[in-house]
Amino acid sequence: MRTTATFTIQNTETFKKQLLQWAQQFREAVFLDSNSYEQKYTSYDAVLAVDALTSIKTDYHNAFEELNEYQQVTKDWLFGYLSYDLKNDTEDLQSKNYDGLGFPDLFFFQPKKLFLLKGNELEVQYLLMCDDEIDSDFNEITNLELRITPATDNRQPVPITIKQRISKESYLDKVGQMLAHIHRGDIYEANFCMEFYAEDAIIDPLATYEKLNTISEPPFAVYFKNYRQYLMSASPERYLRKEGDMVISQPIKGTARRSADPDEDNAIKKELAANEKERSENIMIVDLVRNDLSRTAAKGSVAVEELCGAYTFKQVHHLISTVVSQLEQGSRPVDSIRTTYPMGSMTGAPKISAMQIIEKLEETKRGLYSGAVGYFTPDGDFDFNVVIRSILYNVDNKYISFSVGSAITAKANPEAEYEECLLKARAMRKVLEE
Repeated sequence: MRTTATFTIQNTETFKKQLLQWAQQFREAVFLDSNSYEQKYTSYDAVLAVDALTSIKTDYHNAFEELNEYQQVTKDWLFGYLSYDLKNDTEDLQSKNYDGLGFPDLFFFQPKKLFLLKGNELEVQYLLMCDDEIDSDFNEITNLELRITPATDNRQPVPITIKQRISKESYLDKVGQMLAHIHRGDIYEANFCMEFYAEDAIIDPLATYEKLNTISEPPFAVYFKNYRQYLMSASPERYLRKEGDMVISQPIKGTARRSADPDEDNAIKKELAANEKERSENIMIVDLVRNDLSRTAAKGSVAVEELCGAYTFKQVHHLISTVVSQLEQGSRPVDSIRTTYPMGSMTGAPKISAMQIIEKLEETKRGLYSGAVGYFTPDGDFDFNVVIRSILYNVDNKYISFSVGSAITAKANPEAEYEECLLKARAMRKVLEE
């Protein structure tokens, strides 16, 4: 049971910063921010969950069933993540590539304290054991003086040297191998990714997140802390959302650069919307998503609400499609996640063959990258992003990682795909190296 209180916030941007700064005292914290991005399917502008009462942490083996049991037993708010490697739970697959981060494959927690911001209205939900702290916590947050100089364990941050796991020459060779698979008919499309990393690195996670979010201002931004493991995400993409018996997936495929010149920028966006190669990438994944959703959908309910819509973000333009379905009776909330995971935009088509080839050609275990972060409500609804444009950091290992990728199809130009990866990496590089 939770006690609920409502407050009116005068300056929401300042309050969000105060809220996130206040959250640093807790072992577990998840902050989700839409950055006021207008979208049809949304419940809150920002959400903060802190301080675990209960939690679940596991590797991929039987992970979805354990998550289902946890969700069914608690029937409360749950926040956490699904790593890409949960594919090994749903299919006969393995992940044997290098992993410098060492995050669990799945982690969720039941927060004692929860803040839900919509417009100027803040809804606070505390478990009964700590509901007498609502007013004092709210006063502490709103009176918090925002820090000016980031603290990094009382040490000066050292310069970060970013290394590229796959050289350009090797990247072009591997994309060539992937194209050979496509020409043989093994796959139609695959998302090929490469890691950028830094070793012996010390950063301030909160300051890093704030810089990344300022650069990108995406609709699915995440700051995630599980003790000494951090995710700082500027994701533009929704993986899956459930509202009652409706499920919504919004895959992104198709990318173009921005321009400072408004006329040129608009022309680039129009060119993206008409680009045959970029549209084919998106349409292939839409077909895959339709098939995935049909596994838990009422007969005839899967529909494409929007196909290849061109949307603008601070760093890039993207093509986004929206696919919806109605859940069949008796379907459990976790079922629609398990049967669609990992998301098609980060795998390819056919999905299993694409994942096998990805594993062979990529050189690092994806882990939380290209996984999903989000929450379940007490009613069993949920909303999850796709973990892209994200920085991962393990304090104990002093290891920083971020990965980028692009969709390889029969029409892919390896040089152009390499440049697209560098474009996507630009914001994370800038945040870490400057």
